[in-house]
Amino acid sequence: VTKSPPNSYFIMKAAGVEKGAKNVGTQIVGKVTVTQLEEIAKAKMPDLNCETVEAAVSMLKGSARSMGVQVVE
Repeated sequence: VTKSPPNSYFIMKAAGVEKGAKNVGTQIVGKVTVTQLEEIAKAKMPDLNCETVEAAVSMLKGSARSMGVQVVE
């Protein structure tokens, strides 16, 4: 079974960065909007372990923060 690329790939593509932050928590390498995360969540829904799109967006927000990508409203 072929699955979609990892969350980090989509987040980096949406933020326009090549790799995540070296110092997470102090360094911000890019920004993504909640709308972009919703689009990613809808594309990844079959592969994610979530029931709703809101839960998937919450999961993606955590992934973005752990990469040093800021989530803006």
